[in-house]
Amino acid sequence: MRIGLYFGSYNPIHNGHLAIARYALEFGNLDQLWFVVSPHNPLKEKDDLLDDEARLEMVNLAIKDTKGIFASDVEFSMPKPSYTVDTMGYLNKQYPEHQFVLLMGGDNLSCFHLWKDHQKLLENYDIIVYPRPGFDKTQVSGLDRVTIIDAPLMEISSTEIREKIKKNEDVSSLIPESVKHFIQKHKLYRAK
Repeated sequence: MRIGLYFGSYNPIHNGHLAIARYALEFGNLDQLWFVVSPHNPLKEKDDLLDDEARLEMVNLAIKDTKGIFASDVEFSMPKPSYTVDTMGYLNKQYPEHQFVLLMGGDNLSCFHLWKDHQKLLENYDIIVYPRPGFDKTQVSGLDRVTIIDAPLMEISSTEIREKIKKNEDVSSLIPESVKHFIQKHKLYRAK
């Protein structure tokens, strides 16, 4: 199977993530797509990061009954911070019968050179890139294993959602109803 791995904090998962995942599954020549919930991105601050299990639960709620899309907690038991190259290597050993593909936003491609062993990723894995605001497609010229998909350009961010929740603003149009209920039930992202 050809499986797309969509890494992220999902703090929280939102409708933009879901739209991109569905698009990549349909048009990225993938059999499945896995949301890989990352405990801590080494290139991001950890300030507002919810507990790993809470973020995983929100992803599971968001994708419930979605064919071909799954949540993965593979990085929860790996050394912190999580490095994509290590996770990809681990998954290759665990599931040698699958071909893993990296799905990332154009914004990540612009800082890809900062990733641990990024050259190894470019050499060993297909990478699907979806556009983000300000993405320059010329960044992929000469990168043989990188494909751009014309996924919808999403202007939603988890940071924006957290800020809206702190201000007690409505986020119904930005996140799935099940995720909204989970956040409300557990009083997540509230102002301290």
